[in-house]
Amino acid sequence: MSEPAGEAKLEGKQASKEVKESENVAEKYSAMTVSKNSEVTMGELSSAFTAVPTHKPVKKQIQFVEDKQEFSRFPTKAGRRSLSRSISQSSTDSYSSAASYTDSSDDETSPRDKTQTNTKGSSDFCVKNIKQAEFGRREIEIAEQDMSALISLRKRAQSEKPLAGAKIVGCTHITAQTAVLIETLVALGAQCRWTACNIYSTQNEVAAALSETGVAVFAWKGESEDDFWWCIDRCVNTEGWQPNMILDDGGDLTHWMYKKYPNVFKKIRGIVEESVTGVHRLYQLSKAGKLCVPAMNVNDSVTKQKFDNLYCCRESILDGLKRTTDVMFGGKQVVVCGYGEVGKGCCAALKALGAVVYITEIDPICALQACMDGFRVVKLNEVIRQVDVIITCTGNKNVVTREQLDRMKNGCIVCNMGHSNTEIDVASLRTPELTWERVRSQVDHVIWPDGKRVILLAEGRLLNLSCSTVPTFVLSITATTQALALIELYNAPEGRYKQDVYLLPKKMDEYVASLHLATFDAHLTELSDEQAKYLGLNKNGPFKPNYYRY
Repeated sequence: MSEPAGEAKLEGKQASKEVKESENVAEKYSAMTVSKNSEVTMGELSSAFTAVPTHKPVKKQIQFVEDKQEFSRFPTKAGRRSLSRSISQSSTDSYSSAASYTDSSDDETSPRDKTQTNTKGSSDFCVKNIKQAEFGRREIEIAEQDMSALISLRKRAQSEKPLAGAKIVGCTHITAQTAVLIETLVALGAQCRWTACNIYSTQNEVAAALSETGVAVFAWKGESEDDFWWCIDRCVNTEGWQPNMILDDGGDLTHWMYKKYPNVFKKIRGIVEESVTGVHRLYQLSKAGKLCVPAMNVNDSVTKQKFDNLYCCRESILDGLKRTTDVMFGGKQVVVCGYGEVGKGCCAALKALGAVVYITEIDPICALQACMDGFRVVKLNEVIRQVDVIITCTGNKNVVTREQLDRMKNGCIVCNMGHSNTEIDVASLRTPELTWERVRSQVDHVIWPDGKRVILLAEGRLLNLSCSTVPTFVLSITATTQALALIELYNAPEGRYKQDVYLLPKKMDEYVASLHLATFDAHLTELSDEQAKYLGLNKNGPFKPNYYRY
């Protein structure tokens, strides 16, 4: 859900190469219109859609978790019930959904110890309680109301079944919105097996509803570390079923298959990845020459970056803080660490409610943007003793250290909106001299010997979906992009994509955006032939070059 504040810049030659590739994409799309009333068949879409390969340099290499920790032992029954404090980064970093309205905390029995069957007699799933399926179905139906573009795509392509024969294994957040995506993939002909990418993200009733329809779901809210890897393994390793497509969020599923089932991994036709961590892992494999399948980088598409980060966080930051702390923002002093897309969204929301907002930044460009937007750019140590709320949005590690936590004033709220749970040094707080007091779900008071209390939210994990929800409409944009990427990779003729990481072309971003304009009754202005010639554009797009910064 977040990004590091300072992005790696494309080298001159690579930028030039992408401009040329973008022009080729425009020619292939010349016959395709993205207006509200256009009708595009999936055949036309697939033939027109060719993604742009990228070799985007990564400043910080994210290393795989040591094999010894992940794979040396299979989960033991004794370890299932204790929630891990140090689960793999991406499984706890990426956005997690807290809002499971039927959290059966009174039932301590592990789903792995239960025998459950759906009404069709199938037991190929593992969820908290299959009896919650009816309630989960109602939540999915509510989500569908605000995901009209994805439903429109489902209706347009359903008769053609562009994913017939696809066996998709997915590792994402299992929420009502994700369920709409999964059921869209099934409607388009795919068989799906699914698990959660975050131990707190699963809405139990939604997992039950999907299992009732026949989707093999292995996930529940509050998994242990052993449960997490067991669920992934059950999705991948099942008799008589072998996946040929991967939809991942964080890279854990991809990594598990690459390490544990290399022969299965080699037969995968394509990977679609939507998170910062997962994309970095793919670039690592590609750089090392170990990526043996084509992969689509959805995370860096414009529709994902802008809408899932900026606009989503602008709303969800307030929701998460209000639900957990009941704080009033007027007059509060808040530090937002990082002024990337996530930081910008958080700051805009907080400023609108009357908070006094400070920014910390390492990037002079982002810092200058913050200054021009009316915020004061400071070092955290300069204001650490006076601020009421600290929010991290950098994607880095140790942004808030133990020394700084020691200097905070009594009642300071500390939370994370970045992708990684390493931004706040939570591990340093687990010492004998400090007392942890759970006051609400995902809300802890960390008490110092002198009585000072710091309010820590979601144990330093991503706030918005650990403690609240995110807007359904935003998830519709990301889900539509994911669905189109899967369709393209699965139907692409042999040789179109090599063993590399690809970006969605600009035209595809524009197409996804156009599908969502009908919700607002928005009407696009069309270029005249003279205007298009003057600008050197195709009348139907793409309208911006690949290097354009929105």
